[in-house]
Amino acid sequence: MTKRRITVTVDEDLIEAASDAVAAGEASSVSAWVNEAMADKSERRRRLKALREAIADYEAEFGPITDEELEEQRRLDTIAAEKVRADGTRRRAQRELGA
Repeated sequence: MTKRRITVTVDEDLIEAASDAVAAGEASSVSAWVNEAMADKSERRRRLKALREAIADYEAEFGPITDEELEEQRRLDTIAAEKVRADGTRRRAQRELGA
């Protein structure tokens, strides 16, 4: 992919974080670190746009998502998260016991 040099103003703590990442071998250069961060941000925006469109399509077909439906999904997500947490704790304990 073609690269283009630009000039940007960045918070000092972010420059330090980028330099630390380079020193730790997590990035080949500050430019590479910034490029990766910009790519991540771009991908996040793309996914959020797709999600907004999917929700709009769903609501166009089935009507608005209700507060009750949102609350039920939160409840189910909590149950799923608790199961994942418990499974991780169980696997960690098994590893520590040599199982």
